[in-house]
Amino acid sequence: MQDKLTEAMRALEARREAFLAARVLTASDDWVGAIRHAIGIQAAADDVVRAVVEQARQRGATWQVVGDALGVSRQAAFQRYGKPIDPRTGEPMNTTPLPEAADLATAVLDDLVAGRWAKVTERFDPTMRDGLSEDALAAAWAQIVGMAGAFESHGPPEAARAGDMTITNTALAMEAGDYTVRITFRDDRSISGLFILDGQKP
Repeated sequence: MQDKLTEAMRALEARREAFLAARVLTASDDWVGAIRHAIGIQAAADDVVRAVVEQARQRGATWQVVGDALGVSRQAAFQRYGKPIDPRTGEPMNTTPLPEAADLATAVLDDLVAGRWAKVTERFDPTMRDGLSEDALAAAWAQIVGMAGAFESHGPPEAARAGDMTITNTALAMEAGDYTVRITFRDDRSISGLFILDGQKP
């Protein structure tokens, strides 16, 4: 485990040196290159954090301790750095959300706000399609508007993997209330769950 941390630290140092060299060797207004180098440094720093978290967990630190250090809940820490084992197979579970989950959630929310009920329901998996019709979806949205007024804005979707699904949570601001839109996607990009929850998810 120490080797993994050492390797991550070396990679971070190499990224830092490449960034500094690029600033000297290229035009000072090459912001695209500078931003790309900075993103590389950020990714390398994330690898250092991951290695330290793994080391802490191996030495007995709880997810609560890890979460407190990261400033998040223990569940959020586990979702980001944990390595759950599938109880059905005994194999490590995939913890990577769908890469385009945020874009998918935004598209669904945009269709919902615009009243394009058919475009939302056509994304449903068979179980969702059987349980929630276009009319029922429209009625649910009308109820939200009736309680909290017109749509104002939404935040960036947050995505996390849960078993075989990717769950997105998006803060939704209406005229007189805040909500969270929770959408669950299967790996085939179909929707297996759609909830509008009162209040914004912490």
